[in-house]
Amino acid sequence: MQCPCNPNKKYKDCCQKAHNDINTVISPEQLMRSRYTAFVLAKIDYLQISHHTSTRPSKKEKKELLKWTKSVDWVKLEVIHVTNKTVEFKAFFMENGKLDIIHETSFFIKENSHWVYLSGSQKN
Repeated sequence: MQCPCNPNKKYKDCCQKAHNDINTVISPEQLMRSRYTAFVLAKIDYLQISHHTSTRPSKKEKKELLKWTKSVDWVKLEVIHVTNKTVEFKAFFMENGKLDIIHETSFFIKENSHWVYLSGSQKN
């Protein structure tokens, strides 16, 4: 299977490593890519552990997120700009027959010696 975050790579050689062990993630971009792939594959537990504890979704939000991730068709990911703690990206998906885009700059920090998503700011 090709990796959702990068169709030029196999999932087993890309995000599967992060999904199996978050401690293998070495950069914010790698974490963001693995989180995108987790959305595509509805790996909600990975989304939880890759989220900072102070901003992690509740159990109710986790259930809603799972329902939503399964209701959309993910199209592609575009990484626009990367710094040592941020990643600007566009995630394209189809919902109710309409193409939509999440355009965000995500902020990452280390917690318990591995990278986690802290917050994001939506772009227009």
